[in-house]
Amino acid sequence: MEVKIAIRAVHRELVLETDLTADEIEEQVRQALAHDKGVFSLTDTKGRRVVIPVASLGFVEIGEDEQRPVGFGGTL
Repeated sequence: MEVKIAIRAVHRELVLETDLTADEIEEQVRQALAHDKGVFSLTDTKGRRVVIPVASLGFVEIGEDEQRPVGFGGTL
């Protein structure tokens, strides 16, 4: 699952690949936002952990579950 995270005052988004489902990621975001001084943390598929203070979160975009086709799959 691809996750894009925007951080306030940072011009680039963080893009991570994780094994979590969209529902699991959303639940983690909700739990983090429930605490004023909390943090949002996410571990990517390579085991690297990102920890972001909730006050610095801009947005979290959760990718689609389905796989996209690769190649020239057009029909004639």
